[in-house]
Amino acid sequence: MALVQSTSPNCFAGAIEGIPLVKSASGDMLTKPFLDVCRIILPVLDKFGAAMAMVKSDIGGNITRLETRYKEDPSAFYLLHDIVRREISEKKAKNSNSCANGLLWLTRAMDFLVALFGNLLDHVDWTISHAATEAYNVTLKKWHGWIASSAFTVALKLAPERTKFMSVLGDGDLDSDIKNFVSAFSPLLQENHDFLKSFGLDDMKAS
Repeated sequence: MALVQSTSPNCFAGAIEGIPLVKSASGDMLTKPFLDVCRIILPVLDKFGAAMAMVKSDIGGNITRLETRYKEDPSAFYLLHDIVRREISEKKAKNSNSCANGLLWLTRAMDFLVALFGNLLDHVDWTISHAATEAYNVTLKKWHGWIASSAFTVALKLAPERTKFMSVLGDGDLDSDIKNFVSAFSPLLQENHDFLKSFGLDDMKAS
């Protein structure tokens, strides 16, 4: 089921509408609804300007990788984790261009965004750069090599001023929508981590 972002006052409200659709009746993660939620959140990165260009590119690329695989056989890959199970059976899951790797990095990037917006809610005196740096330190940093980490650290210094940034995120009850998004989406991300970890696929690092 496609989600229409334009009907919501902000992207967080749109994502909240989509999150209940992510799970099947039996509790399995559905491929397209999960990717739809990630895609709905993606435009918020444009509000950061150059500071988040690398993150947006990474997220977009991994959504496309998983979506391309799903479209090859929607009935076989209706469930998100079945894409990874197929790669495990084919002994391809640990390849750098695998969907397992794509799901891992997509989940990690979403961890970063959840932590970032959680920081902005919890620390009203923090700058965007401070909130983003703290989020990076507890999510992505340990998985990045020196080059990626250095590039990310420099990029975060380009983050916009907080008041201006928050003012362009959209309308509605923004704080409430962000809080509800963080609360509802975090368990889905953890479920991805738990699934990947059960197959030894949750510790792959960037070069």
